[in-house]
Amino acid sequence: MIILLTGESGCGKTTLCQRVVATLRARGANVAGVLSLPRFARGEKIGMDVADVRTGERVALAERVATGAGTANLAWKFDDAGLARGAQILRAAPPCDVLIVDELGPLELVHHVGWIGALDILRARNYRAALVVVRPSLLENFQARVKLEMQVLTITRSNHAELFKQIVQALA
Repeated sequence: MIILLTGESGCGKTTLCQRVVATLRARGANVAGVLSLPRFARGEKIGMDVADVRTGERVALAERVATGAGTANLAWKFDDAGLARGAQILRAAPPCDVLIVDELGPLELVHHVGWIGALDILRARNYRAALVVVRPSLLENFQARVKLEMQVLTITRSNHAELFKQIVQALA
């Protein structure tokens, strides 16, 4: 089973993933994969770290830059070592009960770099369930590439509690 979590930027996708991971781990599930954790300064998102769900280890993944100056003209400059570490974590994740992939974005689904290997890992199905974060504008692209049955859930600022219960119940 794949749960595809989608929603606009800043609506709480990663926060929800963190809550799901903590709850499932507390229940004894083997949860593995990556979280893309934001770094803030003065209330503004200035960077992201990749975190290993199993160990909690965090390494720098990206820094906010002026539009057009980042990797592939994104508003982020990605760290090659952080991307490589995230890919390594994903390759080592299966087998597991629940695979977490937060997130697959334009880097993977438009530019075919970054954690593109996650698509093969998902298709291999060496996990009981997966929770994958994808932006709304990339949903069709992701679904066409993975070609597996999945449940799409859209998070908003007002439905966190409801989605949390639904996801934990489905993945537990």
